Amino acid sequence: MAAVATLGPVHPTTLRLPEPTGPHPVGATALHLVDHSRNDPWLPVDQPRELMLTLWFPAAAPGHRRNGYLTPLESELVLRAGRVVGLPPGILSTTRTHAYDDVPIGDRTGPLVLLSPGFGKPRATLSGLAEELASHGYLVAGNDHTHESAATTFPDGRLATCLAGNSGREKAFWEKLVAGRAADASFVLDELTRDLAPSGVAMAGHSVGGASALTAVSTDPRIQAGVNIDGSVHPELVEPGLATPFLFLGRAAQYTRGSGPAADTWESAWTLLTGWKRWYTVRGALHASFTDIGLLAEQAGLDAGAALPAEHVARLTRDHVRAFLDLHLLGKPVPLLDSGELVHG
Repeated sequence: MAAVATLGPVHPTTLRLPEPTGPHPVGATALHLVDHSRNDPWLPVDQPRELMLTLWFPAAAPGHRRNGYLTPLESELVLRAGRVVGLPPGILSTTRTHAYDDVPIGDRTGPLVLLSPGFGKPRATLSGLAEELASHGYLVAGNDHTHESAATTFPDGRLATCLAGNSGREKAFWEKLVAGRAADASFVLDELTRDLAPSGVAMAGHSVGGASALTAVSTDPRIQAGVNIDGSVHPELVEPGLATPFLFLGRAAQYTRGSGPAADTWESAWTLLTGWKRWYTVRGALHASFTDIGLLAEQAGLDAGAALPAEHVARLTRDHVRAFLDLHLLGKPVPLLDSGELVHG
């Protein structure tokens, strides 16, 4: 989240995620996974890759205790990393979610969606999308990519901060990041399918998380569909002739065809994809508009300069991602996606 200025008084208790539209109450639980086959790529010593996940799922009935969004310290670190001033440091920890952490998983056989956030952002920033999907019957696993997020808290109280940001930001850095996240996704899928039996698997992500989704569907055949939300991609990490269905959704200012280097990465990847594909752009959106960050910033009285309200962009994002997943994981007809290329806003 870029630095922004306050427009009015801050009301911490008003921060809330959008109400999910599906028929199911939503549950959420945190999971701690350790990959002993890989070392963490950002640590100077050999140490197994550790990950924290949130698994959102449809619940049989509502619970009594809402799932937390971020801890006060995580909130402070996320705001500091985004150079956001003028807000109470713990304000994001007050965000009201719609998921309950005191309900069990009911159906373990629904379609599974892996979610990957943007660089520097924790998994919580995709909670609005996750809750929406879970309310419609999806199992959703949001991944904190350790040392690529401003703050990741482990069950024993350890706090991992962003070490990847200390590296050079050249092309090789981003390729390492994307390839590592694709490996994280495959490991998470290995672990989750020990206990779950999903009817299908997809991966979606924002920014570098979206770029990682494209690489992951190219390297792991178990992932049957992918979504890139406003992220420049790396076509050199994609196998030519990839037939996996894929959705591109991003800012018109960045990703309209012919608009510059970011759009060129989509164009290059587009030519490699031989299956179902769509390219949608949104006028007036900012990078953060597609995540909870844009929505919560507006609720807090901040103005980042978006021409389109974040609530509108969030709704477009939820509707298009769910329609795409309904089509390719559930086989439902979705007229929303009939057109090959649209501009919204």
